[in-house]
Amino acid sequence: MTWQRALDRWGRFNLAQELQPAETVARRGFRVSANFREQTRENAARFAQFSSTARMFLPHGKLPAVGSILRNPDLARTYEQLARRGIRALYGGAIGRDVVGTLHHLPLAPGATLTSRPGLMSLADLARYRTIERVPTHVNYRGYDVYGMAPSSSGGTTVGESLNILSNFNLSHMTPVQALHHYLEATRLAYADRNRYVGDPAFAPVPLGQLLSTSFGRQRACLIDPSHALTSPVAPGDPNAGSGGCSLTATAGAQFQEGTNTNHFVIADRFGNVVSYTHTIEQLGGSGIVVPHRGFLLNNELTDFDFVPASSSAPDPNLPAGGKRPRSSMSPTIVLRHKRPFLAVGAAGGATIITTVLQILMNRIDLHMTFPAALAAPRASQRNAATTQAEPAFIAQPTTPGLEQLGQKFAVSSTSPLDPTITIPSTIGTASGLEFLSHGRVLVAAEPVRRGGGSAGVVKPTR
Repeated sequence: MTWQRALDRWGRFNLAQELQPAETVARRGFRVSANFREQTRENAARFAQFSSTARMFLPHGKLPAVGSILRNPDLARTYEQLARRGIRALYGGAIGRDVVGTLHHLPLAPGATLTSRPGLMSLADLARYRTIERVPTHVNYRGYDVYGMAPSSSGGTTVGESLNILSNFNLSHMTPVQALHHYLEATRLAYADRNRYVGDPAFAPVPLGQLLSTSFGRQRACLIDPSHALTSPVAPGDPNAGSGGCSLTATAGAQFQEGTNTNHFVIADRFGNVVSYTHTIEQLGGSGIVVPHRGFLLNNELTDFDFVPASSSAPDPNLPAGGKRPRSSMSPTIVLRHKRPFLAVGAAGGATIITTVLQILMNRIDLHMTFPAALAAPRASQRNAATTQAEPAFIAQPTTPGLEQLGQKFAVSSTSPLDPTITIPSTIGTASGLEFLSHGRVLVAAEPVRRGGGSAGVVKPTR
């Protein structure tokens, strides 16, 4: 439905034309990479529980071989039906009936060990679904206008608040250790506020203006000690405290895990239109359930809710409720300079999306890296936790001992090896983006190595 709304408002092509390339890929297939095979291996036990999923991802009960072609004719036919009959085929039509039927009658494989618990979704639920257009978040950072995604996503608020905190410091004149220290402390504080205040604004009041105010950024910034890291979990601030001193409330909230099966793309056309788009099915592999004969996985997005309150003494805006949208970390971002597009960026990676986008912005604007270098640089993600998640390449940097002397603690989150002789390094976020240069030129960039590398290019280059 989001695609159809975007096409109705801004598109030059109809839905059938837009779906044609995806239908072709599904029909012809793609070559299996080592990264795809490893991700399948990590989910193989779960996928094997469902006959439709095993048939797609585990041909003949085995992992797909690297270099083999994986085709999905069921998905191609689903795209073809959407092209012919429009989005109502899903939202109340035949495709929707198959989704609901799958949830009510799980396609468990012979010998499955899962207990069947049919879902409650009805076809009327799908028919009632609507997209919601919200005004993007906005902060001004060192003369750049930074626009992000509004709640129920926490991306725009947390990136924006972090930038407001960092705007109180001259990062470009700091040592690399101090610049990274301030970056980590800013996200530590902003995540405390994210977890306390951000949820679906239709169900809980989100103090958006206060969270993104420069005065609140100053209140949080004064808690940063250049000589020592804060101890997490730090308590959220009080965005309604006015312009007083350092802002800190009494109780810190719990931390919750967020899925990582997300994709992001950025695109611009010759007219200067820019799109930064993030979409997700939550956990890698979503629910693990492929809709039989439809070729797509169902998400498990409900896990983005907090199923227990984050704090016993404060309201939690992200508890589940009927019709409520869960909090996400999607952070599609567009940056303007002098009211013209300058940068567009976004990422996949669950809760690390926010820190990934923020670190790229800091690298480019404050540390004056080129955009490809800003995107490729080693990453660390502090989310108000006792330890900061870090990539091995970040740990190996000469700045790490200095950060540890300031009290920063790091942990490398490693993935499982493909086999005993091959390991895949842990990663934080996978990003892509573009930067507008002078004379109508555009610089595009994607991951050089993370998750096997990304894709960036120009469809019709001109000089």
